[in-house]
Amino acid sequence: MASAQQKGRVLLAYSGGLDTSCILAWLIEEGYEVYAFMGDVGQEEDFVAAEKKALAVGAKKFFLADLKREFVEELIYPAVQANCIYENVYLLGTSLARPVIARGMIAIADKEGCDFVSHGCTGKGNDQVRFELAFYGLKPDIKVIAPWRIPEFYNRFAGRGHLLAYAAEKQIPVQQTAAKPWSTDENLFHISYEAGILEDPNTTPPADMWKLTASPESAPETPEQISIEFKRGIPVKVTAGGKDTTDAVEVFLTLNALARKHGIGRIDIVENRFIGVKSRGCYESPAATILRVAHMDLEGLTLDRNVRSLRDQFVTVELSRILYNGHFFTPEREFVTSAIPASQRTVNGVVRLKLYKGNVVVEGRYSDEGLYDEKFSSMDELGGFEPTDTTGFIQIESIRIKKWAQANIRRGQAGVEPKDVYGTRV
Repeated sequence: MASAQQKGRVLLAYSGGLDTSCILAWLIEEGYEVYAFMGDVGQEEDFVAAEKKALAVGAKKFFLADLKREFVEELIYPAVQANCIYENVYLLGTSLARPVIARGMIAIADKEGCDFVSHGCTGKGNDQVRFELAFYGLKPDIKVIAPWRIPEFYNRFAGRGHLLAYAAEKQIPVQQTAAKPWSTDENLFHISYEAGILEDPNTTPPADMWKLTASPESAPETPEQISIEFKRGIPVKVTAGGKDTTDAVEVFLTLNALARKHGIGRIDIVENRFIGVKSRGCYESPAATILRVAHMDLEGLTLDRNVRSLRDQFVTVELSRILYNGHFFTPEREFVTSAIPASQRTVNGVVRLKLYKGNVVVEGRYSDEGLYDEKFSSMDELGGFEPTDTTGFIQIESIRIKKWAQANIRRGQAGVEPKDVYGTRV
């Protein structure tokens, strides 16, 4: 076996779970000097125990970086402002955390003179792409070790059972068992579950799988009213139970606690991974679900129609794709996110919400932005609006529609049977 001096020093993205604990031991077997890195992005983790475990497995050093504030302020809140969502259902919890973790890793790798960085992402998943593109976007000359793409590794550990056996051989304590072999990824924003019995898309997730949220059935019978104040599309104050919370991280933590209590934020989907493989995933995104509902509602009151349309078509779609595909440290991401502040300049106000058994119900909203005029919109008074003006508006709008109808009639008279887009006779 080659010596550590020959192979070099590796900084491993360490989660404390089955995969990365086995990878740590395997890298040492292969002759590398391994340092372990954990990013604190709000996951419920015993970091002291994780450090002890990493060092016991053989890591030379252990590094823990507190990344929660930059995660909230630099990733989560811009995603809230842009209403980011993937395939209309997934709120991007895993992909949102990858840029700050990668940035934390590269900072330590530079400081400690590491020759390589490594991760435990599978060869079929999205995270290998996200991490490695982030590494290269931050440090173009970094070398990456991806064990799940190395034949010697993936042929030896063909499945979770082999990893569990290896962990037992190396006396590595793990949470996964043969009965519950699914893989999880957790941060302040969410937790994901995949693999194991979940790979059958028709298998109902067991009730004891869900970690963050109460089941809607067991959530409180009494609804809870809260309010969220936004400035420029960012939540700046949560009022719940007579208490105001204003710190950025605490706002998110407060909403997480409320949503978890009321069973809010569970989804179970089959999605399209970036590399082209379909994947079944279960997710809990408590606070994020509340914020999306509240933010989108406030935009209806405060955001200009055409600005909202352009943002929805461009910023929302493109930033969601960029985040999901791991293209964060790119010129296109810089370009897209530069449009967010301009789109959110008027998104100021308060949304009142009711939380009840998995549901987020908007009960009211108010703002001083002035785009909504109660008298102008009223059905009970004119409020300065002249109904006769609409006649000309309809006439102008009807010009092309009338011409289209006339052309259809002519085609019919010429013996060509006009049909609509569905093939139905006109």
